[in-house]
Amino acid sequence: MAASTAFMSNPYMNTNHVTFSENVRPRSHSFGQVFLPKKAETLSARHSVVASLVASSAVASRALKTSSSLAYLWREIQGSNDWEDLVDPLHPLLQQEIVRYGEFVAACYKAFDLNPNSKRYLNCKYGKKNMFREVGMGSCGYHVTKYIYATPDINIPIQSGDSCGRWIGYVAVSGDDSVRRLGRRDILITFRGTVTNQEWITNLMSSLTPARLDPNNLRPDVKVEAGFLSLYTSDESSSKFGLESCREQLLSEVSRLLTKYKGEKISITLAGHSMGSSLAVLLAYDIAELGLNDKENSSRHKIPITVFSFGGPRVGNAGFKQRCEELGVKVLRVVNVNDPITKMPGVLFNENFRVLAGKYELPWSCSCYAHVGVELALDFYDMQNLSCVHDLETYISLLKCPKRQQMQRESADILNRARELLITSAQNLNIFPWRNTESNNSSTVNLVQS
Repeated sequence: MAASTAFMSNPYMNTNHVTFSENVRPRSHSFGQVFLPKKAETLSARHSVVASLVASSAVASRALKTSSSLAYLWREIQGSNDWEDLVDPLHPLLQQEIVRYGEFVAACYKAFDLNPNSKRYLNCKYGKKNMFREVGMGSCGYHVTKYIYATPDINIPIQSGDSCGRWIGYVAVSGDDSVRRLGRRDILITFRGTVTNQEWITNLMSSLTPARLDPNNLRPDVKVEAGFLSLYTSDESSSKFGLESCREQLLSEVSRLLTKYKGEKISITLAGHSMGSSLAVLLAYDIAELGLNDKENSSRHKIPITVFSFGGPRVGNAGFKQRCEELGVKVLRVVNVNDPITKMPGVLFNENFRVLAGKYELPWSCSCYAHVGVELALDFYDMQNLSCVHDLETYISLLKCPKRQQMQRESADILNRARELLITSAQNLNIFPWRNTESNNSSTVNLVQS
């Protein structure tokens, strides 16, 4: 998208802070560190040279291990410890994986056919075998196993066609070569965001309803947004050749893959943007609630379930959040603080409103929306292109270059401080007869830059 490449140098772009922060001085981590014993002060010059060579070799080995340590640290990167000490500052491996999963989601948009004259309109433009290659990800190390279709149970005119099921994402699995690099077999499910008329209506159905996804325990206190649940569970049973629900398609494919790779180290990773992140969270909860990720019915041997959410809205209430935490579902929410979608639904009635003075839970707390998981906050907007605040490509571009954004932010802060100092000094000394300081800001900035 043009905005995602232009915002790097755009003078109107505000990057006041990047809360995931690299903070220019990256903090060291204990992962893969090598500690050399101190040498006695009486070492000869020759021994000192040898020690220096050994230290250099150890540093090189440490750098090599860090670059390839995903196979050893994948559980932490997937959130086993709720990303403790990995988010602020953002650990390079976590940054790398967030960008990688974001690009898998971006592939959904690139492959989605938006040409009304095409036979594949509102479906994927490519076959499963060629999809990654066609979108420029032929070397990603995954292969697509199933396409996913979904439709909400809403009776409004649709764009075209008798069937209202639309391609919404795909299931993929890592190949053998990637397994060695990742340290496990990764089952990946990705979802695109809102495109069709029905999906926009779904986003506006901001009422909570019990999820009731476990037939053995309906848990009426666990509630989710009605529109997202409709998109996830509705099928086309009224049609002779109608599709199964999005939920049935996904649970069937995930179960098949878990059986196929039984005995291997496995992770289940879900990624989505906007509305797609809501479906990812719902599926993650569903898999965990049904116990599909249990190994030998033991809580110690559960297959980890992780969601990477980009610009995602709230999905359910506080009861839903609590149940996800009890089930061990890990969610990393990448959000732009200026993105309005991340504040919906529940703009007023949310996790910040359900408790009075931090102590007393209010009676309507069960009807308040609540975000799930750990937040990784970004801060960006473009006055010339306000839509970029929710654009997935902008999210990914910023995550790829956090240091550059930090430097731009600090440069802007220095210029602002210098401008204020110059204006204050000029007014105090009456050097410049400015009647309207604001109208001369551009001249001041040019003077400071000179």
